[in-house]
Amino acid sequence: MRANVVAVIPARWASTRFPGKPMAELAGEPMIVHVVRRASEARTVDHVIVATDDERIAEVAAGAGAEAVMTGECPSGTDRVAAAIADRSEWEIVINVQGDEPLLSGDNIDVLVEGLLADDEVRMSTLCRPLEAERAEDPNAVKVVRDLRGRALYFSRSPIPYPRHREAAWKLWRLHLGIYGFRRDALAAFVALPPSELEQAEDLEQLRALEHGIPILVLDAPHPAFGVDTPEDLERVEKIFNND
Repeated sequence: MRANVVAVIPARWASTRFPGKPMAELAGEPMIVHVVRRASEARTVDHVIVATDDERIAEVAAGAGAEAVMTGECPSGTDRVAAAIADRSEWEIVINVQGDEPLLSGDNIDVLVEGLLADDEVRMSTLCRPLEAERAEDPNAVKVVRDLRGRALYFSRSPIPYPRHREAAWKLWRLHLGIYGFRRDALAAFVALPPSELEQAEDLEQLRALEHGIPILVLDAPHPAFGVDTPEDLERVEKIFNND
């Protein structure tokens, strides 16, 4: 089964910890160029859009082969993605690709798309991987637990499940990777919902979907993710590039 798939990369200039992050130089090119290139490598992706509020980012994204869409101010990256395709009915599946993951694997995107196509009941998909025990208490490492069908039960910044029996819990700890697949109607429905209480408590917008009964399929990522939140993260990723 085939669907029309678009990868949308929300990229804004303003960032509390790293202003201008999409344009930060990595291996001689702006970081957004690497993300566009990686998203384009996915077998299931038909088109790549960079959704931005900055003409400089738009110009570089277009030069890298993506379609640049100006979205103005948006409350979140997901809202920016929805705004970019609001009038584009041709896209059946929308992948929200983080603009700060220059080492993104196209295989990760393909897993998201294939998961949605294989299960008509789910409206969203996302990824996870095993969580190192030493990161269990790190609130920046978002955890997820799944039911027997692979659907999310809950996401949290706290260790879940709680390690009452540490060995049993350790086997179940999963790190959530912040990339999402949406059926088009699910994306529109999601951004139309008000922020939920659990979402606000944990500062995790995916909890809005769970609180409103939108099932999220959580799939195992074939490759890890390396996000860039700070200039120090950029240095770490630069070293990975240099070792390739």
